[in-house]
Amino acid sequence: MKILFFGDIMGKAGRAVVKKTLPDLRAEHNPDLVLANAENLAHGKGINLKTITEMFDAGIDFFTSGNHVFDKAEAKLVFEKFPDKIIRPANFDDSLPGAGFKVIETKGQKVLIANLNGQVFMEKQYEGTTANPFKKYDEILNLVGRDAVIRILDLHAEATSEKRGMGFWCDGRLSLFVGTHTHVQSADAQILPQGTGYITDLGMVGAAQSIIGISRESALKRFLADENVVEGTSLEIAENDKYEVAFIVAEIDEASGKCKNISSFLKTV
Repeated sequence: MKILFFGDIMGKAGRAVVKKTLPDLRAEHNPDLVLANAENLAHGKGINLKTITEMFDAGIDFFTSGNHVFDKAEAKLVFEKFPDKIIRPANFDDSLPGAGFKVIETKGQKVLIANLNGQVFMEKQYEGTTANPFKKYDEILNLVGRDAVIRILDLHAEATSEKRGMGFWCDGRLSLFVGTHTHVQSADAQILPQGTGYITDLGMVGAAQSIIGISRESALKRFLADENVVEGTSLEIAENDKYEVAFIVAEIDEASGKCKNISSFLKTV
């Protein structure tokens, strides 16, 4: 089974480049499943019905997310309308909408897709969000059992060490591990010793020559501001005529669930 996985899609620019490039990428790589991280779809923070529908129409099959997924009020409606096509981090509080993992069917085969939020350097946005992602993944596997041979995990986290640790913790129990959140693609796509495809961070899909999808001017103004000064330092989503698209393509053996190969791509269009 071949999987194409985009990094965080950042605002209008990110949505534009998905629509522009995905038809050609499908023709070139012939993926069976196209995945992406949705937490920044709606103007850089959160999701709404318009933006998620736009991306489904563009050809994304399924979405993971992260710490900003509930920043827009419409997020609840998204999870209600598309319960089988988007997940939120499983170690968020259970009172929040949506599920933290799903078992979907692709090519007649069951595929587990799970989403977790990191702990290290990550802001705590929700009461009760204290579940350890390492232990939470074990819980997910205990629930799913042998129901799905192909297993995919998106750990939305800041620290490269935490993502690397999760990769080895799950090695042999995962088909594919991807990290998201930093919007900077790491140069370490590889197959771990027990057969798990791995990359520390997928990167982003958004405006090129920006600061992780934010306009250079607004980001630098924030960096240069005195401590605790907020006025006049709001961050603006970058939008220009050049786009950055980051993704991986991984091929998974359908009998064993092990990754046969994984390649990372970072293009400017």
